[in-house]
This record gives sequence, C-alpha cells and structure tokens, in this order.
Amino acid sequence: MNHPLSPLTLRLLCSLCLGLSVLAAGCSKSLDAGVNATAPKSGAVKIGFLVKQPEEPWFQLEWKFADQAAKALGFTLVKIGATDGEKALAAIDNLAAGGAQGFIICAPDTRLGQAIATKAKASNLKLIAVDDQFLGADGQPMQPVHYLGISARKIGENVGQVLAAEMKVRGFNPADTAVCTATFDELATAKERTDGAVAALTAAGFPANRIFRAPMRTADIPGALDAANTLLTQQPAVKHWLVCGMNDNAVLGAVRALEGRGFAAESCIGVGINGTDCIVELEKAKPTSFHGSMLLSAKAHGYQTAEMMYKWIKDGVEPPLDTRTIGVLITRANFRQVLQEQGIRD
Repeated sequence: MNHPLSPLTLRLLCSLCLGLSVLAAGCSKSLDAGVNATAPKSGAVKIGFLVKQPEEPWFQLEWKFADQAAKALGFTLVKIGATDGEKALAAIDNLAAGGAQGFIICAPDTRLGQAIATKAKASNLKLIAVDDQFLGADGQPMQPVHYLGISARKIGENVGQVLAAEMKVRGFNPADTAVCTATFDELATAKERTDGAVAALTAAGFPANRIFRAPMRTADIPGALDAANTLLTQQPAVKHWLVCGMNDNAVLGAVRALEGRGFAAESCIGVGINGTDCIVELEKAKPTSFHGSMLLSAKAHGYQTAEMMYKWIKDGVEPPLDTRTIGVLITRANFRQVLQEQGIRD
C-alpha cells in the first residue's frame, strides 16, 4: 500500500539529491586532478640521445655537449647506448613509455632506418638521425628523415688536399710514392670520405694508378692494420706512402702497419678524420707518420641536434631535413689550441 510523502519529506529528499550531485561533481574534479598530477608537467621536454658506440670518445663528446644544451635550455636528456638493433628498438619503446617526445640517434646499422622511423612514428616521437644517415631498401639515403651529419665527400676532399700539399712540402717523388686508401665501403659515409680523398688527390695531379685500395674487414685499428699489411706486401717497391681512410682509427691502423715494416715517420703521411681518436698519437714525444686529422664538430653534432629537437618539440620549429658540418685540420702544431677553442679541452 503506497503512502503519500509529506511536504517536509519531499524537501529533505531534494536537499539530499542536491548534496549528492555536488559531492559527485567534486569527486569528478578530484579524479581529473589526480590524472593530471601523474602526467608530465605542461611544457616539460624529455629527449633521448642514442649512440651506437657509447664508449668511443666521439660519442662521449656528443653526449657532453647535448648535456650542456639540456642544462641551458631546461629539458631532460636521456642518454642510451644502443649497440645493436634490438637495443635500439627497445630503447625507443622505453622512451615513449617514459614520456619522451623525441629522440636523436646514431643507429648501430643504417639499414635499420625504416624500422626506427616506423617505430618513432607509431610512438608519436620526433626523430633526428645524427652522424650516419639512414638507408632505405634501395641502399639510398632515406627521405624524409631529419638528419645532421658531416659533409662526408667534402671532408674526404679536404684530406686529399692536405695529403697532396704535405707531399709537395716534403718533396716526395710521385714515381716512388703511393696512396694507401683504407676503405670500408659497407658504410656509405665511409665510402664518401675515401672517394672524396681519392678525387682530390687525382685532381691535384697524383697518378691514379698509384692509388691503392686496402679493404678493411672490420671498421677498427686491427682491421686497417691487416688491410694495410696486405697492400704493403703487394707493393714492396714503394718508398713513400700517403694514407687516408674513413676515420682516425683507419689511418692509425695503416700507420702501425707501416711502422711494423720499418718505414720512417718522415717518409709517410697519414691524415685521419674525426680528430678525437688521435689525440694520444699527436701527444707522443716522437712524431709518427700520423700527420693530422680533420676534426669534426662534436659540439654541433651534440649541442645543435639537441637544441634543434628541443625547439621542434617546445616551439614547433621543425629543423631542416638535411644539415651538414665540416671539419678543421689539427696537427701536432695546433691541436691543443683547436681543442680548447672547440670546447673539447679546458
């Protein structure tokens, strides 16, 4: 049997409903506030910086300058050693899960470019490749992927020009002089460098038939040493050698081979690229055949890429698709001053 509600009861029920509505709205706001509290702060920027050989001086310097950018601009930098493809792809997942908005990478294998770009896009992460340019399935540079690297061909040409000029200063006779080109054509950047050096030497008048390739099986000093030893065995009559390669270690390996065969330091000229792996060589009390190196700008590759990524994330300023840097020659005569000017040494 139904009983009609009194006016007083009706007023009490209405007040109760109103109170519950207010409470529910308050709870909803609290829940929203709780979600926002766990999300990144508005404007907070987190950037990953992945390198393929974290123990190498070059990559240590890149990280050092990227750290400087992080402190100057106020973002969080996450440094990751990605020494193989599995670690690189896993690191991208971790960066996305950790709230990063973008990353810079020198990939352990340039052929991983498509996989890295696809994962970055799926994770809504901005991407800049540094040092080594991604390659597509056709072996050509991937487009469009933002990239900051050296002008590899130009750097190689600079090496060839230095070798030709120094050979002239020393008065080497082209008839008994040859070029040892420590090559590693599996890496496109390496091939561009050595091809550039050879082109500059021939343009300077050096006989093309006196330029010899020494293919490296591994991209390190032992690989270059073995390659050079094979070439030296094949060319026993050469009195003077000019040496070029993709980097300092390639040239240092060839220089060690020349020393092992009894060549005097003044009878050979080696010019490397990077300028960071040859400092101990230039500091030696007794000069060796390693004449100098084209010092690349680790500061540009570290600080500039980090700054570009930050502005892209923070201000929506998209960087150029392709940015190239050049080097400066360091020798025993000037390396200390140049390293100080570049911020590599105090």
